[in-house]
Amino acid sequence: MFYHGQLDDSRPGNNSPLSGKDLRAAVRDLNQDNSYPSNQMPSLGCNIKWTPGKEPSWFK
Repeated sequence: MFYHGQLDDSRPGNNSPLSGKDLRAAVRDLNQDNSYPSNQMPSLGCNIKWTPGKEPSWFK
């Protein structure tokens, strides 16, 4: 697996626009046969997966 991180740094309520910059950088590096940094921010999705007490701090 090459990339399993976030699309970009936008989050609900943080007023950061959707850009896809992290995923675009990963695709660019993959196309250029570069290694991608291992410090990837995890992607976020549907909050149904968060059990009470395990949700991210920004969700509360």
